Amino acid sequence: MTQTQEKLTSRIDGMREEISRMCDEIFTHPEIGRQEFFAQKLLCDFLISHGFAVEQGVGGIPTSFRTVWEQGSGGPSVGLLCEYDALKGFGHGCGHHMQGPAILAAAVAVKELWGDAPLKLVVYGTPDEELGEGKVTMIQNGCFEDIDFALMTHVAPDTTVDIKSLAMNTTRVRFHGKAAHAAIKPEDGRSAVDALMLAIHGFELLREHVRSDVRLHYVIDKAGETANVVPDFAEARFVVRSYSGEYVDRVWKRMEKIMQGAALMTETTAEVEILSGCQDKIPVMCLNETMMGYAKELNAPQIIPYREQTGSTDFGNVLHRIPGAQIRVAFVPRGTSSHSQAYLDAGMSQALYDAAVLAAKILALTTWDLGADAALRENIQRQFTENLAKARQEAAL
Repeated sequence: MTQTQEKLTSRIDGMREEISRMCDEIFTHPEIGRQEFFAQKLLCDFLISHGFAVEQGVGGIPTSFRTVWEQGSGGPSVGLLCEYDALKGFGHGCGHHMQGPAILAAAVAVKELWGDAPLKLVVYGTPDEELGEGKVTMIQNGCFEDIDFALMTHVAPDTTVDIKSLAMNTTRVRFHGKAAHAAIKPEDGRSAVDALMLAIHGFELLREHVRSDVRLHYVIDKAGETANVVPDFAEARFVVRSYSGEYVDRVWKRMEKIMQGAALMTETTAEVEILSGCQDKIPVMCLNETMMGYAKELNAPQIIPYREQTGSTDFGNVLHRIPGAQIRVAFVPRGTSSHSQAYLDAGMSQALYDAAVLAAKILALTTWDLGADAALRENIQRQFTENLAKARQEAAL
């Protein structure tokens, strides 16, 4: 490492106690999406104590925040994004409590050590990732337009980066029928539950006629109150996923026809509402390679080239607008599932603290390169433009 790089990593080592403390405090105060007021205050107080001016409640979400530090003018703008929401009823079983402390430590190190060259550093607190809506809402309200690159981190069973993620649409469907006595006057009733059962059957049959990367799942939220009344209302949520956001949209249009067909067959009505939508990630290999290069140089544990199977994230919506990457750092044994008791058990462990410190170092070093290396920035932008166009062409086939 160069002398500057050693100074960056040393500065982050000096914040290890603060990083660990913040991880613990967020872990022991889990808050679900859009209710993360404790985590927001903790992270904002840390930023303020290190000379950042913080704006809270940006992008239409009260628990978000944004801070900007700029040296000179006209330089590249690097965004560091962090999540801090917990799972409903399961605490920080996804490990989001480490993201804010790692991101903030990286921002402090870069701010304190950067020289006179122009650079803009923007930190975004992005709530409500688990429901897949937070960054979508923030985009709709003008956030992330002030950054050229977006960086994130996440804990994982392996140290790696993503080259893809599943785009996702979550839809609520409500069927409205007509109630009647199920024994005395069944002919007067129009069953919303019948409509829902037909819709689910059609949804299941759809599996045979979609691409192999598509995932279809659903949950029934309401299906009548008593057996001797023809139910006049039923409600369920349906999820469509694919590695292509454009293909998700095409499958969703077919799904909507299934819902309306079920309503037609039962003389009910269907109310179809999209609740949230996550786009797929657009990979930028040279940026991924930069982050993984530092992971190897820092002797990160359990390194693999990239993840074969991924879930969905609203970070994908950001990465359809600007290039970016997310470094995942191992803190549990290989093969461990997220959203699991194993994640909770390791949530206040030395392995978690090590992961947060390591992530902060990788983020700081990558941010520094983005600010200092014009050739790297040009290569990232070129690959991003090419890969975005390629993704759209493939989805149209």
